[in-house]
Amino acid sequence: MSMSPKHANDDPTDADARAAAASNVYRRFRAHVLDAVAALAEEGALPKDLATTAVTVEPPKDPTHGDLATNAAMVLAKPAKAKPRDIAEALAARLETLREVHSAEVAGPGFLNLRVDPAVWRGAVSAALKAGSDFGRATLGAGRRVCVEYVSANPTGPLHVGHTRGAVFGDALANLLAFSGWAVTREYYINDAGAQVDVLARSAYLRYREAHGEVVEIPEGLYPGDYLAPVGVALKEQYGDRFMAVPEEAWLPEIRAFAIDAMIGLIREDLTALGVRMDRFFSEKSLYGTGRIEEALQRLRSQDLIYEGVLEPPKGKVPEDWEPREQTLFRSTAHGDDVDRPVMKSTGEWTYFAPDIAYHYDKIERGFDLLIDVFGADHGGYVKRMKAAVSALSAQKTPIEIKLVQLVKLFKDGAPFRMGKRSGAFITLRDLLDEVGADVTRFVMLTRKNDAPLDFDFAKALEQSKDNPVWYVQYAHARIASTLREAAKEFSPGVEGSGAGAGFAEGPLTDAALSAVDLTPLDAPGQVTLMRKLAEWPRQVEAAAGAQEPHRIAFALYDLASALHAHYHEGKGDPGLRFHVKADLAASLPRLAMIRAVAVALDAGLNILGVTPLEELR
Repeated sequence: MSMSPKHANDDPTDADARAAAASNVYRRFRAHVLDAVAALAEEGALPKDLATTAVTVEPPKDPTHGDLATNAAMVLAKPAKAKPRDIAEALAARLETLREVHSAEVAGPGFLNLRVDPAVWRGAVSAALKAGSDFGRATLGAGRRVCVEYVSANPTGPLHVGHTRGAVFGDALANLLAFSGWAVTREYYINDAGAQVDVLARSAYLRYREAHGEVVEIPEGLYPGDYLAPVGVALKEQYGDRFMAVPEEAWLPEIRAFAIDAMIGLIREDLTALGVRMDRFFSEKSLYGTGRIEEALQRLRSQDLIYEGVLEPPKGKVPEDWEPREQTLFRSTAHGDDVDRPVMKSTGEWTYFAPDIAYHYDKIERGFDLLIDVFGADHGGYVKRMKAAVSALSAQKTPIEIKLVQLVKLFKDGAPFRMGKRSGAFITLRDLLDEVGADVTRFVMLTRKNDAPLDFDFAKALEQSKDNPVWYVQYAHARIASTLREAAKEFSPGVEGSGAGAGFAEGPLTDAALSAVDLTPLDAPGQVTLMRKLAEWPRQVEAAAGAQEPHRIAFALYDLASALHAHYHEGKGDPGLRFHVKADLAASLPRLAMIRAVAVALDAGLNILGVTPLEELR
């Protein structure tokens, strides 16, 4: 499930920024710390105009040290030419005057730990219920435009497991950036102009002959997958026997175009099944014969970055595009690359790199403030040359981030897993979805950082245990939904509610009603722990978006679900801690408000990951 178009492109307003800051406890307390620094500067205790960008407020690594910790004294000591502990003690005295702060304690060389009133954590419950699906929404992007290019698999067959991880990562990253204030364009670059599409056409032609009753063998070098058999049948239906007795040059262009369209259709279906949507499919072929490649290279030539020369033979493995003769080269070393790169062969043909340069020039011309490319790990050698091209084409004004996605290894019960290969050479995305479904596939793909290898164990992905993060997070959401439905039967008889995901239409359990509930009774340790974890959600969004690491969202959801389950089990042992207190609306309402607020954060996080929040476990 992708974020809605409204969320993908909304520009954050000042009101959005204020709302984001108000719901982010850590941002609010950072502002308190900076106010204290400014006050000390006004008094002359600190220099004015100190750089404070490195000042943070975070949960302490050891929860026994307090509720919040700041490094302010440590990072300001050197520019202020003062001892960290002296600064920390001065800040502590200031911060202890705040009604929200119970105590401020200096630790070690100058860290400052704060203990705050439980009302701070209860405020996160109210903030979540009032913000709804916008709870945790950040403003880091400030309406700037980013193009995220991902998948971009050759249109020569169905998507495989490696493509799946890149698709999930790219889509979740796009969702995360949209949730954090960026105006996001999701883009797929179709490599429909290289030699590989001629191989596709020849493979499809054999299937066309097969559809006419011939027994064919797929020679080495062509695509053997059964997925091309329906294409052969469709070709027969379209063209009859028109191409059966003619030379290749007569059928190649039309069959190539037909096969590419069929494969793009198959890829679109695969992406839809995975919950991935693209705003634009950009054809490489559209760059040829239109002057667009020439225009991009002319921009480089005008900077004296295109020249005729002979490259030195590389050390080690010789790359595909190297030839020991004069070629047209891009002086990419002027922009940080290791060697200059060919853009035209000695035969006058473009290299693979030339249309990639033109495509990125097109992105730059469209006015994006940031470009993000998601590549497979096997494209690691492309990173420096692509960064060099974008740097040169944009006069170093348009930044580009290139994210490499590592391999996926499939297991079942700890052993390598083999499935029926309709592709003839690899395990497809559809095989994966047939085995575990889109939600499990997406969540598991996001349980590791993109540049770390991923082991995908089907048995573990489907088991119902705490060790399975997919199930554990979904179970937390379903548990909340079940509790709210049961409470609604008692306290809102006759009112139809949809559970954790959307609250109730009327009665005392609507989000609006729950947001006005007195939360003061929420002071048990397990309740405070759960609310503290809830309060971390906006901070986790900012951190994940700032690092461009959507896997952090998966971990944040798991931690929040863990706190929910832990407190639920406390209630099983102590009826006084249960979420729903039978026949006691007054006691139940604060607790129901708390778990409904947790569901709001779980909803938001699962939507970022593109995973459906479940109202009940299947």
